[in-house]
Amino acid sequence: MGSKYPPSVRGCLPLWTLTLEVAFILVFCFFMDYDSSSKDHKALMGTYGAIFQDVTVMAALGLGFLTSSLWKQGWSSVAFNLFMLALGVQWSVLLNGFLNQNMVITLSSMQQATMSSMSPLISVGAVLGKVNLVQLVVMTLMEVTVFDTMRMVSKKFLHMPDYINMMYIHVFAACFGLTVAWHFTKPLPKGAQKKDQMARSPSLFAMLGTLFLWIFWPSFNSALLHSLPDRKIAVFNTYYALAVSTVTAISLSALAHPQGKINMAYIHNAVLAGGVAVGAPSHLIDSPWIAMVLGLITGLMSSMETKSLPEHFNHVMWTHDTCGVGYTFGLPVSSSGCWILSKSIQEKQGLFQNKRASFHCYRSNFCM
Repeated sequence: MGSKYPPSVRGCLPLWTLTLEVAFILVFCFFMDYDSSSKDHKALMGTYGAIFQDVTVMAALGLGFLTSSLWKQGWSSVAFNLFMLALGVQWSVLLNGFLNQNMVITLSSMQQATMSSMSPLISVGAVLGKVNLVQLVVMTLMEVTVFDTMRMVSKKFLHMPDYINMMYIHVFAACFGLTVAWHFTKPLPKGAQKKDQMARSPSLFAMLGTLFLWIFWPSFNSALLHSLPDRKIAVFNTYYALAVSTVTAISLSALAHPQGKINMAYIHNAVLAGGVAVGAPSHLIDSPWIAMVLGLITGLMSSMETKSLPEHFNHVMWTHDTCGVGYTFGLPVSSSGCWILSKSIQEKQGLFQNKRASFHCYRSNFCM
């Protein structure tokens, strides 16, 4: 995100964004309306309001400050993050209204729009320093459109609940961001190492973003669950996975350093791997030790990937992942995917054995 724009970009960007905002206002004026149902609004604000606030803090402060550790794009990345969030939420509300043929704004729709808008906020970490604000606007509109369309298709045709298709936002955002980064870095730009240098003060604010994400990640993983017992289990499992991945990442960071010091790159990336890993199955894990094992595995994976994968991405695959989006949000999902696969296989085997036992019981009764 360079600070020097050509005159054409400086002249067109404000007019284009203001025109887009006026178009949003007109569409909201003629098509959208607030929910006026006779529900218990006090209870709704007590539950969904608090979760909506937690998700907004994650998006605005957590992901905003997480990408502020670079020397050249420190503070501009925070402003661009807020700009993309504000634009993405408006577009996601409109898009979901048209796709679902429900033009009523509810607290739940605002919450899902905020969570959908987090997809480009994650992807921007892979292209930080390589795109300007005009390209970020196009990227935000395209990514939110593709993600919400995929969620609608999964819900209507695959009968997948909102919770499941939303929890795969991490791997979708990582793949989308790496694809855009692969397009912009062939060959690798000169001075990329200078752009990746961390400044001391922005690095501290990036740690603040990591803390915001760490604190509010249990609320994010349980946001779309309607059952209170499932929401409680999701919060517990997310916390245990985050705790174990944090201990693992800090320990490996001190072990890998010649002087036993803690590397901030491990802290920014690997401590969040546990929360990413247990996103989809967080309410299905019936024991804390399973969540802790997932946190341990993903903490080890993300720490080793933080040390080894950037060189392969930059020089072998010609993909310059600026903030490590691939091994922070993308690869930890593979461990939870393996767990879900093994769980489904066990359930199918148990169902098959029950049917087989029922068949033998029916056969023995029939023969008697």
